[in-house]
Amino acid sequence: MKSLLLGNEALAQGSIDAGLSGVYAYPGTPSTEITEYIQKSKLAKELKIHTTWSVNEKTAMEAALGMSYVGKRSMVVMKHVGLNVASDVFMNMAVSGINGGLVVVVADDPSMHSSQNEQDSRFYGKFAMIPTLEPSNQQEAYDLMLYAFDLSEELKLPVLLRMVTRLSHSRAGINVKERHHQNEINLPLDTSRFALLPMNARRQFDLLVNKQGTLIELSEKSEFNKLKLGDQNGIGIIACGIAYNYVMENIGEDESSYSILKVSQYPLPREKVMALYQHCDKILVIEEGYPVVEELLHNYFDENDKIKGKLSGDLPRTGELNPTIVGKILGLKEESVKPIPSVVTPRPPQLCEGCGHTDLFNTINEVVADLENKSVFGDIGCYALGALPPLNTINALIDMGASITMAKGAADAGLENAIAVIGDSTFTHSGMTGLLDAVYENSPITVIISDNSAIAMTGAQESTAVGRLHKICLGIGVQPEHLKTMVPLKKNHGQNVEVLQNELKYKGVSVIISERPCVRLSREQKKEIKAKIESLN
Repeated sequence: MKSLLLGNEALAQGSIDAGLSGVYAYPGTPSTEITEYIQKSKLAKELKIHTTWSVNEKTAMEAALGMSYVGKRSMVVMKHVGLNVASDVFMNMAVSGINGGLVVVVADDPSMHSSQNEQDSRFYGKFAMIPTLEPSNQQEAYDLMLYAFDLSEELKLPVLLRMVTRLSHSRAGINVKERHHQNEINLPLDTSRFALLPMNARRQFDLLVNKQGTLIELSEKSEFNKLKLGDQNGIGIIACGIAYNYVMENIGEDESSYSILKVSQYPLPREKVMALYQHCDKILVIEEGYPVVEELLHNYFDENDKIKGKLSGDLPRTGELNPTIVGKILGLKEESVKPIPSVVTPRPPQLCEGCGHTDLFNTINEVVADLENKSVFGDIGCYALGALPPLNTINALIDMGASITMAKGAADAGLENAIAVIGDSTFTHSGMTGLLDAVYENSPITVIISDNSAIAMTGAQESTAVGRLHKICLGIGVQPEHLKTMVPLKKNHGQNVEVLQNELKYKGVSVIISERPCVRLSREQKKEIKAKIESLN
């Protein structure tokens, strides 16, 4: 059976066919379609695979570990910066180990199409000392999921699988295999390894370190790492993940002339690397993201001038690779720069027509125009576009949840008018703890929660904040008289300006919830949201 699937969809189908019992995730481009595919799958529904979105990546990974603890196969999905949020449990579950197979899927975003940075998740895999897999095409994305769960249970370790944007969002025909049955509940016999008190953690860490030789042996034997020594001993190529496709697109039928090591499983297969190194006069490392492999090779060998790649300047350090860049370094293509027609000239993104965020920013802009000693701290979501013209409202934008804590720090330093703007889903993701810090010290900040009842930027997924924001804020300790509501519409502009002006005068924590559903929500979605709110009140 063959299906035409996105890389993300192929991976998702692979997880279902591997016997998945639950996927935990927080939406983030380019990873979102993985979870959505499982949520929409009839087979997944029949199998009762758990697919609800989590509040953030840390809670997602902890829940996935809980499912693994009882013997079931689980998967946690996020984009690369989400792994920063989940790194606490990620590092520690490498020490505790797992029970049922657990695969951590992280989608990196080279060129920052929809992200704050280009960080390379392979570093996290090396940091945690766990197996890391990197598919080179959609079929491998499918195949590696079945392999990853087996590998995880064999080693009793979580497995990290790294995707990148181009692979996540391109399609190919996929051959699917026979589906594995889900595991039965099977509690661990030795629960002490999951109780990471120092005496247990030391023992578990020793076991993790001692497994490193096994990880390298498995990498040497892996069918996903392939070495082919060519007829000539000039240039040797190490191609990692999707970069292998770029190499093969350039080489075509001339494959016999090149020596190529394809890498899709880490740690690096040292024997294969050594064989390539000894056979060739020069080694070219082609990898999407950071020069992870290239740095390792410089540590392995003294003749550093023999190893070429991003560190040597032969390949660009930033942005995505593509066949033209790879072809140029191989001497097979000349990079030609053609003017881009004006019709496709990149234009900055903007908020949707009729978006409630726009009316909110117009309110903020009018109020702060007459103020001195002020800043507006923004957060991650479509409202981040308020930092761009023509609105130019937001002054700082760093990471999920940073708006409230940065506003607090600025107020602590003496800023008189510190305003934080955060979305409803981002608030429940990682803003609540910052608000608690502010309430504890009664910091003079004004927090505006722009509630559009959805995780709008990633496709309008359901927000866990719906109908709960008032109670959460009161529970955290916000004073009822300084918990206000506004509806961001032009007809309410004057009233909203007055509300914000009054709350800025209060020298303590003030929260304004700006309530207006996302314009992208369907009529049916809005009805469901309204019914949920009514049921909670």
